[in-house]
Amino acid sequence: MSNTNQKNSLLCPGCRKLISRSAALCPFCGLQKPASRWKNNIFFSSISDGEQLVTIIIAVNVVLFILSILIDPRSGSLHFSPFHFLSPSNQSLLVLGSTGTIPVFQLHRWWSLLAANYLHGGLLHIVFNMLALRQLAPLVIQEYGVNRMIILYTLGGAGGFLLSTLAGVRFTIGASAALCSLIGALLYYGKSRGGIYGQNIFRQIGGWAIGIGIFGFMIPGINNWGHGGGMLAGALLAYLLGYAEKNREKFSHKVLAMACLAATCLILLWSVLNGVLFLLFRN
Repeated sequence: MSNTNQKNSLLCPGCRKLISRSAALCPFCGLQKPASRWKNNIFFSSISDGEQLVTIIIAVNVVLFILSILIDPRSGSLHFSPFHFLSPSNQSLLVLGSTGTIPVFQLHRWWSLLAANYLHGGLLHIVFNMLALRQLAPLVIQEYGVNRMIILYTLGGAGGFLLSTLAGVRFTIGASAALCSLIGALLYYGKSRGGIYGQNIFRQIGGWAIGIGIFGFMIPGINNWGHGGGMLAGALLAYLLGYAEKNREKFSHKVLAMACLAATCLILLWSVLNGVLFLLFRN
């Protein structure tokens, strides 16, 4: 392609297909004014690779888990129960953003509904959740795209914790609500798409949902309200957003995804700042 053609062309910020820079409307996705400078801002094209997104989520979870242990090293000592191996204290988790009726209604920390999705109560807790993320996220990204994956994970997780808070759960943490949102979205996809492939997805992910339900009722301390709320939020969001085969990804999806990322970054920076300040001044 000549330099002149390159200057007169660009990748549509909505669908990433090559179009004319002078086009008033993208012929592929219908985005208006695709050459607009603000629509081609680097902020809106920062994350497009699904594997990169999953790696970043896992890395953030690990960093916050390490920080939660550092805040209270005594509570990170060894315990006989494997579920309490390397467990941060409740005080440590509260500082970083555990959610529930006390943080939300008494301390007015509404930001904790999002922050709590990145906190964990022990080594097995974070390992199991991150392994589940590695299993579920690629399928969600395949069927919904990266931007809708971000929306489902962020808003679905916050929605699950909101329901558990309204149900009276005092303190809660973990990526499980966000993961259950992905499960809810995949259940909706499988049921809505139908056919052999859709039915297989529905049965496979349905097995995950049943397993989580059984595990939640067998093990004390599991936030079943958060799990159920996450699934409901994920299914509702999936219905509203649509999936790739039914509803092509739109620029509005990207805008909402970037808003979710911006909110997550600001809230987690605030969480880390709280943790660092607590470490510096606790004595």
